[in-house]
Amino acid sequence: METNALWVVQADLIDDVSFDQSFTAQDICNTHEKWLSSIYSWAGKPRTANISKNGFNFAQSRFVPTLLVEFEREHLSKYTPCRFESRDEVAHALAEVHVELMLIHPFREGNGRLGRILATLMALQAGLPILEFSELDGARREEYFAAVRAGIDRNYRPMKRLFADIIERSLTIS
Repeated sequence: METNALWVVQADLIDDVSFDQSFTAQDICNTHEKWLSSIYSWAGKPRTANISKNGFNFAQSRFVPTLLVEFEREHLSKYTPCRFESRDEVAHALAEVHVELMLIHPFREGNGRLGRILATLMALQAGLPILEFSELDGARREEYFAAVRAGIDRNYRPMKRLFADIIERSLTIS
């Protein structure tokens, strides 16, 4: 059910994204709600439980609302609309926004997929094709998790490398 709902929401968002749109934390909450509200009553609402994955603790739930405000101010307002001169700059923007969103992990479920939707919308603003993420589900999954963890120290280079490869692969297959 989640996957089917995701494809519908993503298609709508791709059709509606504008070149000059600045994304907000509320946009992220609204997208999550639109995607999962028919499945979960808490869809679109910041989580109230602490969560971890593979021994990695995400931001404590009591800080999530404040962190979303900071995320909008420090990252979304800086990198959206995503209109940069080089692919290198776009890869950095995608990496920083994605890592920071993943570290907050604002929802109980669907954070990674939501982050991929946001990255795709930003890539479209940059004149790139829809991003192809299949390698992150397979051979490069552990590299992806390590790149998120590197973001704790504001080291976005590992995620930037992943996004540079995703962009190149997406351009090749489009």
